[in-house]
This record gives sequence, C-alpha cells and structure tokens, in this order.
Amino acid sequence: MAEMNIVKAVNSALDNMLEKDENVLFFGQDAGYFGGVFGTSEGLQNKFGSHRVFDTPLSEGGIAAIAFGMGINGLRPVAEIQFADYIFPAYDQIVNEIAKVRHRSGGEFWCPVTFRTPAGGGIRGGHHHSQSPESQFTHTPGLKVVYASTPYNAKGLLIAAIECNDPVIVLEPKRCYRGPFYGDPHNVPTWKDHPEAQVPESHYTVEIGKARLALEGNECTVIAWGAMVHVAQAAIRESGISCDLIDLQSLVPWDKEAIEASIEKTGRCVIVHEAPKTSGFGAEMAASIQERCFWSLEAPVNRVTGWDTPFPHTTEWDYMPSPARIAEAIHKTMEE
Repeated sequence: MAEMNIVKAVNSALDNMLEKDENVLFFGQDAGYFGGVFGTSEGLQNKFGSHRVFDTPLSEGGIAAIAFGMGINGLRPVAEIQFADYIFPAYDQIVNEIAKVRHRSGGEFWCPVTFRTPAGGGIRGGHHHSQSPESQFTHTPGLKVVYASTPYNAKGLLIAAIECNDPVIVLEPKRCYRGPFYGDPHNVPTWKDHPEAQVPESHYTVEIGKARLALEGNECTVIAWGAMVHVAQAAIRESGISCDLIDLQSLVPWDKEAIEASIEKTGRCVIVHEAPKTSGFGAEMAASIQERCFWSLEAPVNRVTGWDTPFPHTTEWDYMPSPARIAEAIHKTMEE
C-alpha cells in the first residue's frame, strides 16, 4: 500500500496496465512528453516509449476516431480528453460509432476503448473547464460510465475500464485531484491520512456497477458521486442526521440493489450532483427509486444540484452544491 492522491492513483493504474498488457496504449493532448496538464501520465512516455504513450493533435474528434480504429483492431486504447468540456467534438464518434459497433456488427466487432477525462468545477476554470457532462453519456446504450471520487476507486475503476470489452467513459473530479476539498479554495486539505488514500501499488479493480457505502446511518439515504461525495459527507456531519452515504461510483450500470436496500432501511433519500438539475442523472435515479421503492419512501426524493445555467466563473462556489445546501435538504426530507 502507498499513500496516493488521485493524480498518483491514475498514474499508477496506467503504469500497471501498460506493463501488464502490450495492447494498451495511452494518448491525448499533452499526455505524452509533458505528462498531462494535471500530471496524471508523468513519466510514462519515458518508461514505455513514444509508440505507446504519445501526444495527439488538438482534435478530440480525431482522438476518438484513432481510438475507435485501434479498438476494433485488437488494441486497448486509453484516450485522455484534457477537460470533459472538450469531449463534445468527439461526441459523434463516441455515441454513434464506438458505443454501437458491437450491436451493429452482431457481436462480430467489439471496441474496448477507455476515455478518461477530468470533470467538474472548483478550480476557477470558468465556462469551458468546469462542466459535468455525465448524464449526456448515460443516455447512450452501449457505453459504460463511471465517476471516481477517491484515489482508491480512481485506480480500481480505471483498471476495470481498461480491461472491459465495452467502451467506458471514466470521469475524474479535478477538484479532488490533490485533496478532497469542498469549501474555501485557499484552504485545501490533502489526502494525507484519508483511508481511501491508501492504495495498493499492484493491480486491482473496483467492480463497474457496484456502489460504495461511504458512511452508514439509518435515517436518510444520501447518494452522490465524484467530488460531491466529500461535500455530502461534510453536510451529513453538519446536519447531525444519521445517514447512509452512498458513493455511486458507477452510473451505467448503477447499483440499484444497494440503493434499494438503503432506502428500505431509511425511508428517505437525497441525491446530490454537480451537474444542472434538469435532465441530470439524479432525475433518472429519482424516477427509478420511485418505481422500485415507492412503498418504502416516507418523503419525496430530494435533489441538490448545480443550477440550470452555464457554469459561472466568479460565483462557482455558489453554483456547486455546498454542505449547507445539502444539510438543508436532509433536514427538509426528515420533516416531510
């Protein structure tokens, strides 16, 4: 075991898989020689060579097309999109080609492509470096979507994605790359002494489709993913309410059984995500929870989300769910 932040955990996952499987390649803008804008691939080109870890042109559509060609020809490409906001130029290739090739070919072709990308706000990145586009991919059959929150699941989910025979979108909360901070950007705690910062240096996986119980309680179920897991944890402590905190980890497929078991116990549910509320993944979850858990619910499902506006620059800390907003929702749910 070694103490890692998410940057080091991602680097370790890539290192493990490049070492283990010669069919694995890693590439993206500044991903090779420079080691990535956040340092997640630092040192990998020197270790594995520029034929396996390399830079690409500034063309996300081209990156996705290269990955598609590699994937259907027996390789396991891992493509980095430097910021999740810039995945949209690659959207057509991902949702119309890569996601559908197994079905279209009747299983003759499959495409084990991994797209990993930093998402969410908290770094004063403004409109085009802060969005959370996960729900736009959860609507596409054929894709799997996971969202890391800690060093441990960042490494385990990435390895599981690379080994998966289907295409996987791996989102990483850039706000948490070097520490799980959730408030003042000038007072950033590190991962030191955080239990999820103890990461095996060797190969392991976190199962795609399984949620993680981050806190255990009996009065309310709080569901979150990405950076919001840490914000929700702070909110639960602030609220004084005994809550299950479920780190979803995997959005497609998502762990309906774990959610159902928790709500059968608590009777109440609050869903937290950073993306806008309208058509966010929390809406899909709320509908599914109502279908599966109607007779267990003691109150309506509440959602705490980003606002239905473009992501702001100067007011990003008002846009993103805060411990206070989440704690208020938990109390409201308990009173209904």
